[in-house]
Amino acid sequence: MQTYQEQRYYSPEEYLQLEETAEYKSEYIDGLIIPMAGGTTNHNRIALNVSTELNFAFKQQDYEVFMGDVRLWIPQKRIYTYPDVMVIAGEPLYWNNRTDTITNPIVIIEVLSESTEGYDREGKFHGYKTISSLVEYVLIDQTRIYIEQYSKTAKKRWSICEYDEEDESITLSSIPFQISLADVYNKVKFPENLLR
Repeated sequence: MQTYQEQRYYSPEEYLQLEETAEYKSEYIDGLIIPMAGGTTNHNRIALNVSTELNFAFKQQDYEVFMGDVRLWIPQKRIYTYPDVMVIAGEPLYWNNRTDTITNPIVIIEVLSESTEGYDREGKFHGYKTISSLVEYVLIDQTRIYIEQYSKTAKKRWSICEYDEEDESITLSSIPFQISLADVYNKVKFPENLLR
């Protein structure tokens, strides 16, 4: 016999309170709390490769790089999420003076996972587009050499560039930064069945 379980909705305040003592991270989407799936070694390698290169490039510049554990609040969509990598220009703007939650990334980078690819590409991007400071969104595939770069060209207008060759480089349009795909995918082990 199948039983119906009613979905519980939480306020943003309830979510933040639960998140402070939770054993694992969850996202908040307009009342729903969604547990985050664990990452793979490839996912971690890519996020670390990109954030390390960004951080090194910005040692003497007024940009900051945040990885995985810093939360992003998207007020127009009522979403709390943890992007893989975010870049901030100048000082972070903290939500309600919480130093674990920011609101002003100019670049967001997500490493695609099988379980989240559709959401990262569609639902999450729709939310990200409402962030006034955001001008660049980069999606990195972890199962093959493939990157999508979305750059804001005007209000509600985004251009896309795709990269799929190891000898290519991606240049961010919003900040002075370039990285080769070989460096993005350094030490990444692709699945055997995709190498043929």
